[in-house]
Amino acid sequence: MTTRVRAALLEAAGKRVVMADLDLIEPRAGEVRVRMLASGVCHSDLHVRDGEWERPTPIVMGHEGAGVVEAVGPGVTSPRVGQVVALSWLIPCGVCRACVLGHVWACSDSPSFRHRLLDGETAFRGALSYCAIGTMAEASVVPAAAAIPIPDGLDPAAAALIGCCVATGVGAVTKTAAVPPGSTVAVIGLGGVGLSCVMGAVLASASRIVAIDRVAAKVELARTFGATDGLVAGDDPAATIQALQGRTHGGPDFIFEAIGRTSTIELAIAALPLGGTAVLVGLTAFGERAAFDVYPFVDGSRRILGSNYGFADPAIDFPRYAKLALEGRLPIERLVDRRLGLDELEDAFAAMRRGEHIRQVIVFDA
Repeated sequence: MTTRVRAALLEAAGKRVVMADLDLIEPRAGEVRVRMLASGVCHSDLHVRDGEWERPTPIVMGHEGAGVVEAVGPGVTSPRVGQVVALSWLIPCGVCRACVLGHVWACSDSPSFRHRLLDGETAFRGALSYCAIGTMAEASVVPAAAAIPIPDGLDPAAAALIGCCVATGVGAVTKTAAVPPGSTVAVIGLGGVGLSCVMGAVLASASRIVAIDRVAAKVELARTFGATDGLVAGDDPAATIQALQGRTHGGPDFIFEAIGRTSTIELAIAALPLGGTAVLVGLTAFGERAAFDVYPFVDGSRRILGSNYGFADPAIDFPRYAKLALEGRLPIERLVDRRLGLDELEDAFAAMRRGEHIRQVIVFDA
């Protein structure tokens, strides 16, 4: 038995995404069907759409979503039908070394990497699901472990962002780097992930938070999220580094790069003070390399940390982030500055290429 749903389908990298009516299978053992309420449009989706990240096709797009559980397969006790869930794009296998150690963000055998359900089946007939969840569809069938119940009352668009940009940015500060209270922090790149880093720095009680972007309006927006200082970057990296070091007594303790460009990665490393840490959060296109001077890096006991998914343990962290949002301590809903329909996805990608918007979110009819 199948259900017919409308979905954003990428038939081949570099081609326009098409809206297709696809057959969605019924949930089987260990699976649930989720009616989508919202799906964020993430830069990772654009990397796949434009062919900068190789992914198999045809594939239903989207990996940042929230919805309501409509049906569960045999043996599923959580989530329950009717619960609102945020979807995790990394589904732990549960048996690899990382999962056994509790480091689920480092799972080496996740079905997410194959864009298929746990047994290799596809949720959509004739198409894969991006990261095994395919959130840019009216509904999707996903492993139960990917559907994390969250407290009631959160805007579905904000709930969707917990599944990627919020977990990535907030977790980079509070989990990957474990920024101690009183530290000085800089964030380079003020999109959804970068502003989530700013929110994470506020949660961590950083004493100074410098928000850096080339767009003055984004810098000012970051102040409303808790940044104590703003810096509009120009074309001269040396001038940006000098200005940052001047605001932080020689450089911040932690610098978070949230764009994924080699130029800003190199800037982050070059701006580190003695003992400072650069946390690389943004993802580049495949094959790109950054460089730094090795002697001062080693001599100054500097560090580079890579932060995948903010070291998220979705079953624990998603409800916690949702609770913080409901308490007003994580203003996630303010990241959403454009709501659109599924048919407007290509326009959203074009806006993203122009550097517009903080986070665009596809909303589905309730």
